[in-house]
Amino acid sequence: MPNSTFLIARREYLERVRTKAFVITTLLIPALMGGGILFSVLKSKTSKPASHIAVVASDTDFALDLQAELEHGKESAMKVDVISPPAKDTRQTVVDQTADKQIDGFLWVDAVNGVLKATYTSTSNADISTTTTIDNAMRQVVMRQGLKHRGLAVGDIKSMMEPIELETDTIKNGEVSKSDTMTAFFGAYVLFFLMYMAVMLHGMNVARSIIEEKTSRVFEVMLATVRPQEMMMGKLFGVGAVGLTQIGIWVTAAILLSSQSIVSAMGAGSMHIHFSAPQIIAFIGYFILGFLLYSGIAAAIGAMVNSEQELQQFNLVIAMPLAICMFVLGPVISNPSSTFSRVMSLIPTCTPLLMYLRISISNVAWYDIALSIVLMVATIWVVMWFTARIYRVGILMYGKRPNLPEILRWLKYS
Repeated sequence: MPNSTFLIARREYLERVRTKAFVITTLLIPALMGGGILFSVLKSKTSKPASHIAVVASDTDFALDLQAELEHGKESAMKVDVISPPAKDTRQTVVDQTADKQIDGFLWVDAVNGVLKATYTSTSNADISTTTTIDNAMRQVVMRQGLKHRGLAVGDIKSMMEPIELETDTIKNGEVSKSDTMTAFFGAYVLFFLMYMAVMLHGMNVARSIIEEKTSRVFEVMLATVRPQEMMMGKLFGVGAVGLTQIGIWVTAAILLSSQSIVSAMGAGSMHIHFSAPQIIAFIGYFILGFLLYSGIAAAIGAMVNSEQELQQFNLVIAMPLAICMFVLGPVISNPSSTFSRVMSLIPTCTPLLMYLRISISNVAWYDIALSIVLMVATIWVVMWFTARIYRVGILMYGKRPNLPEILRWLKYS
């Protein structure tokens, strides 16, 4: 690395890590993520639907069984009034009670040709928690009632319907080892979002740094002793080092927050997040590749525009490829070895996030990893070639934003 490039990188690094914004974002993001995870875990343990509803059914045994399931089930703490059998004015009565907020809703159960038909009525059309709980409870009761009518003893029915605890193993390098699916998933998920935020944040910081110095005319002084390419690479290395510093702090914070002793002290039980060494290595490697790709694009944009306002118009150039990764997150997680997942993870703009995610949650073939790195390096080389030619001309251009023909002319300058 030329000495001038090193000096510029050092200046960029020290200036940024000393700012209040760096300290605030570095501390705030782990705090928000840790608080969010803890809140979700604790909330999921304590939150149960507690609606007050009425169950109207002609089958009294079914209604009472459903009442017991909803009031004393593992996932429910609802209050249930049973009306069985219904009278002629029962429907209007429960409609009036629901409208007057005396109850939150009512479940009307009929038997049509031997098949149960249930309708839940309430004043809310978005109470997903209550409707899901009622649906699950009815499935349990229907199954229990069916087994009872076939002559099975109550004890046998209870033992048959006890939930089964599923353990998971993973095969790696031909060996079977114990694994915790949820732990692995949350670890990959946390680092996925850390990389998403870091690549976008520090990529745009490169563009903002260029605009700041461009508007202050600092470039005109620096170019007397430094080549434009050296200046550009110094900025990329400096901001990239800031990103790696922040990533290191975030990963360390995530590991500490997920340690068993801290989690237990906070009352989150056995919930913790585990990061393996290969996972961390893949994360750092793909973060560097992703940063170089997106910061190269951002540097070209910063050299072309003249103000923060103009830069905002180009945010989609960086945000959209990253947003595509978010859109396909579900299919990739559900089937990381599918053709769709492989193709998407080999698209250079999606590779840093999606290939890392695949490596974290599945066994990815070595040639897929090698191909993704080759494609990323080739794409970065093309972007840097393009950016260097835009940069050396654009940083000295002021006033009107260049159009496409003018940018193409810049590429031809020697």
